[in-house]
Amino acid sequence: MIDQIRAKARELLESGQVSCVIGYEEGTRGRVRPAFIYKPEDVDRLVWNERCIHNLVVYLRQFARPLKRGEEPPRVAILVKPCDSRSLNVLLQEKQVERERVYVIGLACEGMRVDGQLQERCQRCEDRIPLVYDLLVGEKPQTVGHEDYADVEELERMSPRERLDFWLRELDRCILCYACRQACPACYCSECVAEQLDPLWMGIAIDLPRKWFFHTMRAYHLAGRCAGCNACEQVCPMDIPLSLIYRKLVKEVETLFSYKAGLDAETPSPLATFEKGEELPL
Repeated sequence: MIDQIRAKARELLESGQVSCVIGYEEGTRGRVRPAFIYKPEDVDRLVWNERCIHNLVVYLRQFARPLKRGEEPPRVAILVKPCDSRSLNVLLQEKQVERERVYVIGLACEGMRVDGQLQERCQRCEDRIPLVYDLLVGEKPQTVGHEDYADVEELERMSPRERLDFWLRELDRCILCYACRQACPACYCSECVAEQLDPLWMGIAIDLPRKWFFHTMRAYHLAGRCAGCNACEQVCPMDIPLSLIYRKLVKEVETLFSYKAGLDAETPSPLATFEKGEELPL
């Protein structure tokens, strides 16, 4: 697969079809990190393995505007895993990315591993082939995951008091570094509501009410839009189980509206639409 990826990246750069290829490379600390390849002679830096955990779609917003006034936005190529492709569909549906300016190299995926262990999100993932691509690299694996929301249902079995105590303990560790927001492809606002000064939504103090507000606000903004890439939890320096918050809302939206974010680039989130006379099931 890596030979195909490098060959296509070289072809796209040499022909001028794209100005940059967004992929993965080996870092200096033995980890894989995002890579931005601008020259054909640098494509050998690209790698593909079970440690390529990052959702690269978050970087597309950096290329959404022209580099110089009067120019067109640059055209880029990007490596996309199946879970990442749902994030891309969300951005396409919300008109944050122009499809004709992105060459998508889709990667068949057997799941990502950390310290040799298959990630939980990969155990639940039912997609092994990206939902959107211009070139597919690899073949569909035989095994797929199964989504059962067992972790969410365990939380739901708690009493309201137990759930409150659970989240008070977890969110109290938050240092409001906003890494979760920065890693999320769906958090693309140029100014986050948490940092707006008129009205003042959050002060500079790092206390529990502000932490609670930030994470609750972000969860509601992602309701019907979260594609489940788990990038937020992966970057959290305090190991807060953030995916539980968003998976709970994903489960509710799926139950109420039979909708999962990012399955295609045309269907809008049900929370972003309104039809006269529509009623929610009781």
